[in-house]
Amino acid sequence: MSATPSTAVPLCDLLTQYRSLQPQLEAAVTRVLASGQVILGPEVAALEEEIAAYCNASHGVGCGSGTEAISLALHALEIGPGDEVILPAFTFFATAGCVARTGARPVFVDIDPATFNLDPEDVAAKITSRTKAILVVHLFGQCAEMTPLWRIAERYHLPIIEDAAQALGAEYQNKRAGSLGLMGCLSFYPTKNLGAYGDAGLTVTSDPALAARMACLRVHGMEPRYYHKYLGWNARLDAVQACLLRVKLPYLDTWIGQRQAAAERYHALIEQHHLTDWLERPTIAPDRRHTFNQYVVRVARGERDALVRHLKSEGIGCEIYYPLALHQQECLAYLGYKTGDFPVSESASRCVLALPMFPEITAAQQERVIASCAVHLRRALRRAG
Repeated sequence: MSATPSTAVPLCDLLTQYRSLQPQLEAAVTRVLASGQVILGPEVAALEEEIAAYCNASHGVGCGSGTEAISLALHALEIGPGDEVILPAFTFFATAGCVARTGARPVFVDIDPATFNLDPEDVAAKITSRTKAILVVHLFGQCAEMTPLWRIAERYHLPIIEDAAQALGAEYQNKRAGSLGLMGCLSFYPTKNLGAYGDAGLTVTSDPALAARMACLRVHGMEPRYYHKYLGWNARLDAVQACLLRVKLPYLDTWIGQRQAAAERYHALIEQHHLTDWLERPTIAPDRRHTFNQYVVRVARGERDALVRHLKSEGIGCEIYYPLALHQQECLAYLGYKTGDFPVSESASRCVLALPMFPEITAAQQERVIASCAVHLRRALRRAG
């Protein structure tokens, strides 16, 4: 079956959401443009307050991206050359890149095979006298196992920084992502659960001194104007992006509910099409609110890459998050890791596949996705038989 505009299914549909809010979004932009205050200002301050409250934190510091949010957090803790920061080997590159650019050493740990989040036991094994922070990633919209990490952090007097770029609205034991560590780093990249119309990010914390330091760092370390207290850089958030995010924030929990409902439909469809031996469905760990920023399956029997080619030929969006673990990335070879050091992460990189996921995805679209998977995987089974 060849794809047509009516049968194609995008990985993420941004237009439907935009059209539903178009009058409000355009009115907000007009308001900001008419104000003449397009960098920081009252719109950014209001967004910072609203996002911090949503995350059950006291302070928010808006910035240019989720990457900048992590960088601000690291620099606020004065992490630099000679220091080590522990983080998972399986996540988006920015998590490690931000650490490396401070001059500190990224120290990788392996992941839990069920949730793809970092393995607390491996964290405990990697602590040294040079460890300055644990950088916890809540991958794909599900919080990491925090209770043992809290114990480790308390025992070694280490701060926890949350990379919650994919997990705004996620919860662990009824506590929101962003409030589970000393600082939480958020991304508003357009495909996130709360997406801007460009790059944007924010760091939340309940430590007023850290919030003030990050707010200063994002404007070249100026305090007061043209007097530079810290070696900062330009990490400001545009007021236009802030006003758009403020329009969308009240809908976030509704959208998360729609994502959760879509995930349940995927679970059921995979079972109905008898694909559970081929597609391992996402695990929802106890005491979690999984927000399904991505719906990621494991594809069995080495069939992932062929399935990707098939889906794309059918006009069905899909993505591999992530095809290579961080310790295998060329630019991090200087760290001295080798293939085989993190077998669970490496295994994940060979079999993970993200299927289309967005709040407005329809049951018919999901049926087409899984039916197309079934066609390919049954052919593969016949070939193997």
